[in-house]
Amino acid sequence: METFSEVRKHIMDLYDLRIDEPFIISFEYPINDGKRRQSMFLAELETSEGRRVLRVETPVAPLADLDAEKCLRINLTQRVGYLAVGDLDSIPYIKMCENLPYAFVGEQELDYVIRNVAQSADNMEQFLEPGTDLT
Repeated sequence: METFSEVRKHIMDLYDLRIDEPFIISFEYPINDGKRRQSMFLAELETSEGRRVLRVETPVAPLADLDAEKCLRINLTQRVGYLAVGDLDSIPYIKMCENLPYAFVGEQELDYVIRNVAQSADNMEQFLEPGTDLT
């Protein structure tokens, strides 16, 4: 895939979009046979050098629920994705993210990253708030 429109088409073939804007889409990723869901956001970003990258991200939990040291320790163990902070409805949230240069974005790789980012975020969410599906 070389463009965001190709990414959008692939995702639309698999999921119902909740947000569909020119350079951002959102959908619900089912986890644990659909018993849980993870809100996923895909957006096209441009680096300072002008390269386009695809960001895959999902909210994990309000920042107030975590301490910085735990987040950094979790980041060290991640094989796919990294933790970042972003606002969700004006509340600082820990987010699980991954940036993919378009040169590496194919259907299988994108599906792999979405699955792993969603599952990692949901695992963290369950650890923080057992039994609750926050996002």
